[in-house]
Amino acid sequence: MPRQPKSPAARRGRPVTFDRDAVLERAMRVFWAKGFAATSMNDLIGAMEIASPSLYAAFGSKAGLYRAAVDRYVALHADLVSGAMALPTARESVEALLRNAVTVFSRTDFPSGCMVEQTAGEAGDLPPDVEAGLRALREANNENFSARLRKGIADGDVPAGTDIAAVAAFYATVYRGLSLSARGGTTTDELRSVVASAMAAWPLLTAARS
Repeated sequence: MPRQPKSPAARRGRPVTFDRDAVLERAMRVFWAKGFAATSMNDLIGAMEIASPSLYAAFGSKAGLYRAAVDRYVALHADLVSGAMALPTARESVEALLRNAVTVFSRTDFPSGCMVEQTAGEAGDLPPDVEAGLRALREANNENFSARLRKGIADGDVPAGTDIAAVAAFYATVYRGLSLSARGGTTTDELRSVVASAMAAWPLLTAARS
């Protein structure tokens, strides 16, 4: 009886197995520290400790690996975001979103700043799908501020005449500034002072407009 021809995978031998979560964690840290364009495949292969064929088989490309690493980054901080959004008032939620950002951006066991903002600054040098994904994440971050302000108006803790778009844009800009400052070496205490100053503007920003 004739033998079935071996598949290409069989001819190459058994596929290399690895802990996907562990290698994604390592890739995330490299991208977080260096951004997309400055990260080479050699950087990734060295950090992930897997062979190049295994990397491409699992993730398809550098862009595919980056998207998976960003998904991991977002999931890593999802509980912080949802916890802040669930606080009783809009002001508490916005302040918590910013304070949590300071905590994440200034940790010593991870690269500084925001992984998304780090790479978003490379706009124009990114694959279109990566750039679109980052744009969507930044818009989602802006929407967190907008959504919480809308809920604040509905709940009565934010004046009905508040310019939601303007206030959300202000605090989203503060958020991005915290990331940039953290990467530049601004201390945790200094970042917290920035948050305190931004929140001191809350009464003026949310004053009812006639």
